[in-house]
Amino acid sequence: MSEQKELAGAVKTDAGVMVNGVSIQPIVEQCNGCERVRVFEEQSYCSSYPVPARKWTLGQCNFATHIAKEKGTQAKVNPLKASKRAAKGKK
Repeated sequence: MSEQKELAGAVKTDAGVMVNGVSIQPIVEQCNGCERVRVFEEQSYCSSYPVPARKWTLGQCNFATHIAKEKGTQAKVNPLKASKRAAKGKK
């Protein structure tokens, strides 16, 4: 990570760090390299989600900018519509 951005509006409390009234937790290892990571008092936090560890429990975080998204399977083709399109184009 070459350039780290500061976490704007963060306040240190007894419970941890608060941003706009929401308590946030530090990032987990999988978050390293994400563009959404912000720094506050030498600790890194996610700017999009307060509990980053929870986003990684079922697989990849949907906010992660450092992971390439896999393309889904191609859309199913309705054979009846496909045949009509093919017949329409042969005129």
